[in-house]
Amino acid sequence: MSYSEVKKNYAEIGVDTEKALEALKQVSISLHCWQGDDVQGFENSGSLSGGIAATGNYPGKARDPKELMDDIDFALSLIPGKHRINLHAIYMITDEKVDRDKLEPRHFEPWVKFAKERGLKLDFNPTFFSHPKASNNLTLSNPDPEIRNFWIEHGKACRRIAAYFGKELGSPALCNVWIPDGYKNIPADRLAPRALLKDSLDKIFEEKLNPKYIIDSVESKVWGMGIESYTVGSHEFYMNYAAKNDVLCLLDNGHYHPTEMVSDKISSMLLFADKLALHVTRPVRWDSDHTVLLDDELKEIAKEIVRSDALDRVLIGMDYFDASINRIAAWVTGMHAMQQAILIALLTPSEKLRDMQKKNDFTGIMVSFEKLKLMNFGEVWKEYCKRENTPLDWYEKILQYEKDILSLR
Repeated sequence: MSYSEVKKNYAEIGVDTEKALEALKQVSISLHCWQGDDVQGFENSGSLSGGIAATGNYPGKARDPKELMDDIDFALSLIPGKHRINLHAIYMITDEKVDRDKLEPRHFEPWVKFAKERGLKLDFNPTFFSHPKASNNLTLSNPDPEIRNFWIEHGKACRRIAAYFGKELGSPALCNVWIPDGYKNIPADRLAPRALLKDSLDKIFEEKLNPKYIIDSVESKVWGMGIESYTVGSHEFYMNYAAKNDVLCLLDNGHYHPTEMVSDKISSMLLFADKLALHVTRPVRWDSDHTVLLDDELKEIAKEIVRSDALDRVLIGMDYFDASINRIAAWVTGMHAMQQAILIALLTPSEKLRDMQKKNDFTGIMVSFEKLKLMNFGEVWKEYCKRENTPLDWYEKILQYEKDILSLR
């Protein structure tokens, strides 16, 4: 079936595919750099810690900035549209030995050059894990003031770096705070660590930076390895902190109980905030950060964004790191899945379905949802890739890249 035929089929149910394609073209997703090297960074700090694990040992991971940038370039050549790159603080590029509390914009100048040359934008994350001063899973809530202040200074430094990105690239950088703090065993005091976290965040955010250049967010988690009994930065903590302090509450769909769906939270959050930030992953029984696939929850997340007319209000970033498969294929698969989910949402006659709901026609809604599953959105996706000069036979190109480049590392 051709695109022109599919276009007519969608028109019969009140959907303009051309309008959907134009809307999708405007969506920039933040591609996470850490999929390319299993969250190792360029700090040479050793193994991962802080409840984070990249499992697998597939050959060919990036070992230095050039290899990572080359791999990102290749991945982006297989992903339609113009996107962003999301960095962690451990991806500084410098010959000097610098600890995280002393990081400066100049340590990330090569990334800004990389982005400028390609017309990309950058986002940023402080790295509160995989460091000797995070060995006990306590950073911003650490009762030791010396360690706590180290991490406060790291947070401040990272905000300045993010603002530098925004100023240099003409688009505000999202600077997202996630910490691994918590306890393996049942704590005697849940309040005190959260009070310390609140005070630390207040100190990090006290410097007023230009909102034209930076957007601040905080990210919760239900639990992690080594902090099974208590997480300081819970969803309730950060949702309230964000609301009171004019920062965004970032939702990571792997950071909740297995039956708790981020798609159900989006509409509520958008009612009370101008913007919402997302990290999109695929949890399997826990926050395992599997490669994102076009599954039901991803489709629901996209539908809620589109139904809420919030494609320009929701900052979408990917966040997974699978070391058991080709890392570039993981990047491309996850980005495609997110874009395809948005396209499916854009190809849904939402206004008509809303009218049916107002009339309590839930039988009609159910039948319509089932019919939509049979619509050939794949031809619309192919048309989008064609217009964006993106190959459809991308996996063969990845296999060749693996043979020519990755297998030689």
